[in-house]
Amino acid sequence: MNGADCVVRTLMAAGVDVCFANPGTSEMALVAALDRAPGMKCILGLFEGVVTGAADGYARMAGKPAVCLLHCGPGLANGLANLHNARRAGVPLVNIVGDHATYHRAYFPPLAADAEAAARPFSHWVATATAAETIGHDVAAAIEAANAPPGKVASLIVPANIAWSEGASVRGVAPPPAAVAVPTDALRRVVEILKSGEPAAVMLGGSSSLEAGLSEAGKVAKLIGARLFGQMFNTRITRGPHLPALELVPYNVDMALEKLSGLKHIILCGARPPVAFFAYPGKPSSLAPPDCQFTVLAGEGEDGVGALAAVAEELGCGKISRPAPRKAAKPATGVLTPESIAQSVGALLPEGAVVVNEALTSGRNLFAMTADAAPHDWLELTGGAIGIGIPLATGAAVACPDRRTVCLQADGSAMYTLQGLWTQARENLNVTTVIYANRAYAILKQELVSLGVTEPGRNATDMMDLGRPDLDWVSLAKGMGVEGIRVRNAKQFNDAFKASLGRSGPFLIEAVI
Repeated sequence: MNGADCVVRTLMAAGVDVCFANPGTSEMALVAALDRAPGMKCILGLFEGVVTGAADGYARMAGKPAVCLLHCGPGLANGLANLHNARRAGVPLVNIVGDHATYHRAYFPPLAADAEAAARPFSHWVATATAAETIGHDVAAAIEAANAPPGKVASLIVPANIAWSEGASVRGVAPPPAAVAVPTDALRRVVEILKSGEPAAVMLGGSSSLEAGLSEAGKVAKLIGARLFGQMFNTRITRGPHLPALELVPYNVDMALEKLSGLKHIILCGARPPVAFFAYPGKPSSLAPPDCQFTVLAGEGEDGVGALAAVAEELGCGKISRPAPRKAAKPATGVLTPESIAQSVGALLPEGAVVVNEALTSGRNLFAMTADAAPHDWLELTGGAIGIGIPLATGAAVACPDRRTVCLQADGSAMYTLQGLWTQARENLNVTTVIYANRAYAILKQELVSLGVTEPGRNATDMMDLGRPDLDWVSLAKGMGVEGIRVRNAKQFNDAFKASLGRSGPFLIEAVI
């Protein structure tokens, strides 16, 4: 068996059966091996950022890793931004990077680069295969590293001659480890805080923000009066009118400070302490009140859901009923605005939808205004590197082909990875993409104001304006094989959105706001 066949067989034996790829010459042995493995689903992305972002979306919804296949150091570099987002999301991802044959590197060919060094800041685990005889061990180690709770990015560099050489053998892969139980003293400490009567919030992240964790946290909140928060940006939140509504930490520093003011305790369950996205003159980096105490209920790799259930039981929450289902608002009418879009999406969203939110400034009210929508999953920009929305939706739709994926997408960041629309068309994925066409990097305008620049000049304006010419998203979508429509008022949006939900395959709505 050659090294490439060993890579593919080891992946498939461990249940990794979806490969998002943008291969090149150095990966041809791996491509041939994938061709000999009909059980592996291979999906082409026309840019590496689509590949890594789609693998992230797949992992968030499938609960297991996909594998990426990238071409040498420069191909890896093209995918690093969304690899960063996946790392911050805490998802399992196996990233295979082909490279020059080991003996060819000495000649310093044009694509020569230190792929291992490039991968290291964006991965939890990095290695380079050194021999066909040991590559089975390398692949198994990568899978095991990716499966470590809550999920890790594992990057393995595979030189071409290792892939085509004989002598490889498959090594077994240990099953994913279970999350570790939270120590009793941590549970006792949290119970004491909640019983103290001091203003407290429970901040959920990771698996704690899925249905089981939310249900237990909701019982605690109802009995004790604690507030429930999600992080500023979250990997996945299960939502619906039958579940408690989370508050999110606002992106705007002043709004976040106001929302968290008065809290004496923030209990972290799979979440990180809230911090400002950037530093600003005269403003704090920590968003919690200075006298607020952080207490970790469940850290990385620990069983947050079990911990929440144990706290609820200790507090006597067993007889507390679930909240009465809330009713969604009616679709909006009149002028098309970010708020009217949010209202209509909340009213029209189908049960079981997967919502990807990269609306940025246009989406500031989206989460709150869709709290009463039909049950759905909510995915966000975890690492702050824009350009993940379309790829994330692509991967989520591959993982959940029978559910409608709705991508709420800012126009500027959509341009980073619009090639993902082509993949959606090729795979006939059930994705509705809503482009918020405000013709600007609006978030940068707000950031400039935060620095005291209220009247930007020509140079600054040109770096934030997306006009001259306006982006034509209907034409861009058509060029990628996706049907689209431009809407300018709420009725047109409602009609287009409803129609998209009943069709098979991708559809794009350019919402001019």
